[in-house]
Amino acid sequence: MSRSLNKVTLIGNLGADPEVRSTTNGSRVATLSLATSRQWKNQSGEKQEKTEWHRVVLWNNKASNLADIAERYCKKGDKIYVEGSIEYRSWQDREGQTRYTTEINGRELILLSGKGEGSEAYTPAPRAAAAAGGKGAPGGKEESTDDFPEALDGEDDDLPF
Repeated sequence: MSRSLNKVTLIGNLGADPEVRSTTNGSRVATLSLATSRQWKNQSGEKQEKTEWHRVVLWNNKASNLADIAERYCKKGDKIYVEGSIEYRSWQDREGQTRYTTEINGRELILLSGKGEGSEAYTPAPRAAAAAGGKGAPGGKEESTDDFPEALDGEDDDLPF
């Protein structure tokens, strides 16, 4: 049997507040600009860094209200976890030119930033929290990426590939 998989997992920081709009049929959609960075040392030992920008699209649907959650709880600079699929689209602009975009169609959103000054905190559903090792984790122990800073360490200089 032939199977395929289109799955993207990103952890990064928002480069701007979410842009939320309503479509003509009344659906709400949020667009996020998410930055992921990696660091390494070049052959001369100098630290290098590259940042990739990802366009993430979150829809309200029967299963979740991700656009509303992003609008209410996400802001520029926040660290988030997004899981979804990659999608390529093309369209004709007003001048007749073909335009292309690559988007992450998000199906899960977990807020990783702590409570900021004056910001509200969103607690994800238990299933989502368990996936991130949060409050829904087995054993009831609260864990966060702060407990395991090496888990998000971008320096993998010693890897052979």
